[in-house]
Amino acid sequence: MQCKRAWVSGRVQGVSFRAFTRMQAERLGLRGHALNLPDGRVEVLVCGQAQAVEALLHRLHVGPPAARVDAVHVETADVAQCPPGFRIG
Repeated sequence: MQCKRAWVSGRVQGVSFRAFTRMQAERLGLRGHALNLPDGRVEVLVCGQAQAVEALLHRLHVGPPAARVDAVHVETADVAQCPPGFRIG
């Protein structure tokens, strides 16, 4: 199992970015969360099979049609931090 935390910047709030991320994560069988941050970024925590995690991280660089992704910063995260299922907040 692999766990990563990503911070996505650009126009990523108010454009269904979190819902897009949850839909992609659920299709890939991943768990974690997508949260709006006060500074306008979205934080994504994702855990699961390495290939599926990498596929989701790749999709974060594109996002939904209304989004504009300027940057995605990724770090390794602790699997113990990952919630069951995938939630948005």
